[in-house]
Amino acid sequence: MNKHRCQWAGSDPLYNLYHDTEWGVPVHDDRKLFEMLNLEGAQAGLSWITILRKRDNYRKAFDNFNAKKIAKYDKKKVAALLKNEGIVRNRLKIVSTIINAKLFLEVQKEFGNFDKYIWQFTGGKPIVNKRASMKDIPSSTPESDAMSKDLKKRGFKFVGTTICYAFMQACGLVNDHETKCFRYKS
Repeated sequence: MNKHRCQWAGSDPLYNLYHDTEWGVPVHDDRKLFEMLNLEGAQAGLSWITILRKRDNYRKAFDNFNAKKIAKYDKKKVAALLKNEGIVRNRLKIVSTIINAKLFLEVQKEFGNFDKYIWQFTGGKPIVNKRASMKDIPSSTPESDAMSKDLKKRGFKFVGTTICYAFMQACGLVNDHETKCFRYKS
């Protein structure tokens, strides 16, 4: 018997695995939160499956999203990344990851960890929505607006409200699984 999944998961095995094991699962690990925030930014203008297929390459290219290492990247490293065919070779997106790493470390110092900071936008727990289908899912919410505004104020890049909402969905700050999906839990 086939499992009923959210419509966006389609039939691609990689998408299905991501949907079934990761998407919507609450994340509290700072490294993983940093990774997902930057991958969602890298996805801007592209499809998520493009980034998902390149995720292992991103992890290798960006030192497994170790913010302390990335914050020290220089022009030589940027030039090398621009030649890396395994990632999206967009200078603005590459440089934004370095900028975001520096700011991420500042947020960790201010709040004790990034987890505490980012989860404040949902009151520290997942927002459970009741979405019957994809058409019921918004591209942004007041919470993603607030997150985007605060991240931008701090200097983060590629953190518009739509990117922030996709990040919130991916990291389980919101549960947007369709109510008929086997992963939906109210």
